[in-house]
Amino acid sequence: MKKVLTIAGSSTSGGAGLQADLKAFAKQGVYGMTALTTIVVQNPNDWSHKAYPTDLSLLCAQLNTILDGIGVDAVKTGMLGSVELIELIASYLDKHKPKFVVVDPVIACKGADAVMNKDVANALATEMVKRAYIITPNLLEAGILTGMGTITTIEGMKDAAKKLHEMGAKSVLIKGGSRLFSTDDESCKEKCPTKAIDLFYDGKDFIILENELIQPAYNHGAGCTYAATIAALLAKGETPESAVRTANKIVHDGIKNGFELNQFVGCLNILS
Repeated sequence: MKKVLTIAGSSTSGGAGLQADLKAFAKQGVYGMTALTTIVVQNPNDWSHKAYPTDLSLLCAQLNTILDGIGVDAVKTGMLGSVELIELIASYLDKHKPKFVVVDPVIACKGADAVMNKDVANALATEMVKRAYIITPNLLEAGILTGMGTITTIEGMKDAAKKLHEMGAKSVLIKGGSRLFSTDDESCKEKCPTKAIDLFYDGKDFIILENELIQPAYNHGAGCTYAATIAALLAKGETPESAVRTANKIVHDGIKNGFELNQFVGCLNILS
């Protein structure tokens, strides 16, 4: 059985982070392992988030257990919590050189446009992009990592994908989501898409992935599931394009089958 490690945060509500990753690994029939970087909790009154990074020595012990004691066929990273944690993870990736590293550059929690920590965002750009076999930012993350700012068009997505490839990522998947073409202008009624659009770039060709927009979009954990599924499929031998296409369909179906978790958030469902 292929073994896949997720280095990510724990979402206390169970819909994202390590919890979502393990569900994605199980669906693909790979053996999932976890290294906890951050514990994220939600305020039950307004669902605001707080993140508590793991101590460096604890993360080091976890990575030693997995990478020295077991070995991996692929690694997926998610919320990394602090600059020091990112630098430690980068050193372990360089030491053990896993063939496949899928970087989900988590910069803000679901529903938030504010960057949790600008230093973390900068460290992701300098340390993790160049170590990514595939990087999977959403539009907000792509704009921050590349320094391009707000991205609202497919051409902007292509420019960001090229920049991330130039920064060292072997392949790039930019998730358009609901932010694509979004403006506060009345003309948005004509410009807003009727489809959800993602863009995959392998350094040579651009591939547009389109799906129907689903409302309400119960998509908590969608980005985690997307990246984790890609990592599992790469470990099983699929090509990057094939892995991205398969993961795209799984996530779309998971949103379609999603459910309301509480009055604040709904979660995708890949297990039904």
